[in-house]
Amino acid sequence: MSTGASRLSASERAPDGGSRSRLRDLFTPLDTLLVSGGDSRLALDPRDRVNAYGCAASPEPEIWNFASSTASTISQAAYDRAALAREELMHRCLFDEVEIAFDARCEGMREELRGHLQLSPRVDVVFSPSGTDSQLHALFLASAVLGASPVTIVVGTDQTGSGTVHTARGHHFSSTTASGVAVRKDAAVAGLSGDSIAVPLLDAAYGIAMRADTDAAVMRAIETSFAQGRCVLLHIMDSSKLGWRAPSAACLDEIARRWPRKVQVVVDACQARLGRRRLRCYLDRGYMVLMTGSKFFGGPAFSGALLVPKGLSRSIDRIGAIAPGIFDYAGRGDWPTAWTVLRSRFERRPNFGQWLRWEAALAEIGRYYAVPGAFRARALAELAASIDSMIALSPSLRAIPTATENIGADDEEFARATILPFMLLRDGKPASLAETSAVHRALARDMNEELSGSAADRQVAAQRCLVGQPVRLERQGEAPQAALRLCVGARLVTEAWSADPAQAQRNLQHVLDRIAHVLVKIELLLDRATAAPGKFVLEAQRC
Repeated sequence: MSTGASRLSASERAPDGGSRSRLRDLFTPLDTLLVSGGDSRLALDPRDRVNAYGCAASPEPEIWNFASSTASTISQAAYDRAALAREELMHRCLFDEVEIAFDARCEGMREELRGHLQLSPRVDVVFSPSGTDSQLHALFLASAVLGASPVTIVVGTDQTGSGTVHTARGHHFSSTTASGVAVRKDAAVAGLSGDSIAVPLLDAAYGIAMRADTDAAVMRAIETSFAQGRCVLLHIMDSSKLGWRAPSAACLDEIARRWPRKVQVVVDACQARLGRRRLRCYLDRGYMVLMTGSKFFGGPAFSGALLVPKGLSRSIDRIGAIAPGIFDYAGRGDWPTAWTVLRSRFERRPNFGQWLRWEAALAEIGRYYAVPGAFRARALAELAASIDSMIALSPSLRAIPTATENIGADDEEFARATILPFMLLRDGKPASLAETSAVHRALARDMNEELSGSAADRQVAAQRCLVGQPVRLERQGEAPQAALRLCVGARLVTEAWSADPAQAQRNLQHVLDRIAHVLVKIELLLDRATAAPGKFVLEAQRC
């Protein structure tokens, strides 16, 4: 395996040739660039030309998107911004070296993101190809600041990304890094390997709900770690795959009181389903925050970022020894230009795919916050309430409770859940994990020929739609089950907004009509699964 240091020395020996090569990369077709610079999850299926989440590299307006808890297809507005950004960088490269022009563009994106989120200029932004990569960045920075490899306590291990079980221990989460280095999945990242403690959120014994002792479990894990003489990185959840937040604000206050400045907190806000006041509060308390532009905001998958508060930023640029494995997970342009010493130790390796995905995501973030706050709040609440009602009225669906006990004024428009999870029922009993996965795959396909029925039914079956991927649910003494998710995302709000109140209301109703259409398709698919369960699952697996 090559190391970041060896690539850096090679690059420094031939800067002009490397720069010319990178400039040629900018002329790669835009669709190819948009799925480059990431791990295997971005790869397009050679037949369907979609990634693992059912999303293509270019706009597909005919697909209905209610999957913002997982991934969304790129919108035309976002695609157009990425195309324009590439043209502008090409033009800039006529006057500056590629790396200089690229760094300036990334700094501009940091400033733009801070502006949209109403963050202080002293909050630093570390870009990455995905939220999973950002978890490794957080571990790297926490280890450097704490002066030792911490125990990572992960709240919500059963409702976060599958890579977290690896990154929490400083291990590789895929077989290839975004920089193209082949690694062994779950092997240690050199210099970052450590221990982790899992705190799942699901109450496996008494139903599909959040466990009541989450706060106590977090406190016990911290106490155990300190008793062993270990420092702590506490990975908290806001929000999970089911829209849950933990631990409570009271628990975080108690941690700060008992162990002031001894527990480094990183907030998993990759879903980006939190108010800007809450986000600022986390940063003011010295927490790092993980976020993406590809979940709630609806940018293309993947685009990760780590928000670093000013208190940590002051000490980060004085980092001494660097974990050598982190060179495979970051290039110089990922770090803020203010971190001059740290940046100088990384390779000049512009990640054009990551950059363009963030350009696209910023188009969505800007469009969302350009909508008046009152309408954003009303639209999210109205859509969520109506979806709740539709799920409750369906005999084939069972809603999973959303956690609302921690809701406060700082949640702003997120005072109501925007991830609406539900289980599928067959003959009144939960469908199996395989059947739920089969329904999820079939929703994204034109099923007109596979489903018989009236012309209206065939029209419903033909519509392709994306909903949140199945979330595996483990219950004591039972076979694994799963939940699907209908998600209210920023793009639904943006596309519904109109200065004409009557038109805006019609637009919201149009969204709800589509949701109803999706639920009818689920009913049709479940009828087919009931008629021939084994055949249905096998057909979906071949898709």
